[in-house]
Amino acid sequence: QVQLVESGGGLVQPGGSLRLSCVVSRSIFSLYVMGWYRQAPGKQRELVVTFTSGVGTNYADSVKGRFFIVRDGAKNTVYLQMNMLKPEDTAVYYCNVQILVGGVPIEYWGKGTLVTVSS
Repeated sequence: QVQLVESGGGLVQPGGSLRLSCVVSRSIFSLYVMGWYRQAPGKQRELVVTFTSGVGTNYADSVKGRFFIVRDGAKNTVYLQMNMLKPEDTAVYYCNVQILVGGVPIEYWGKGTLVTVSS
């Protein structure tokens, strides 16, 4: 079992930056997949970025060059560094991880943290 605790959401101006944190209850190096999703008002949940062990990072086209996933093994934390924020980035952001148990992937979700980009 894995527990995820997200934080860092809030109100930020367009063009500003924000860093979201996801504290994981086990070593992040034991994770098969880690990443972030978001759900904007009136829209379905969408991928922001994932990192897959042994494969690499996959960013949504809408955030490439602006958002970056960062791992801190000492703190068991996965960050989403968001730069050059736009109003259309407004959404609830969810941390997502997968672990392998006997070779079978098991998925866990955080509760979400709200990011509002507005002047």
